Amino acid sequence: MAYYRRLRDLREDSDLTQDQLVKILGMHKTTYTNYEQGKREIPFSLAIQLAKLYNVSLDYIAEIIPTPTKLFK
Repeated sequence: MAYYRRLRDLREDSDLTQDQLVKILGMHKTTYTNYEQGKREIPFSLAIQLAKLYNVSLDYIAEIIPTPTKLFK
């Protein structure tokens, strides 16, 4: 579950606060914070939503590959 670091990095690289992101996602801040801190497993559907939001592949979020691959050009 090391991917949680990448969640924070992607959010910060997009200049989003947790408050801004949870409004976009329509979820509670505590829930998202637990994902970002590695306290809870991220649901696959949320991982897909974040991949689309940040325009990166799921394998990048999962830390399978070290460099982001864009979904859309």
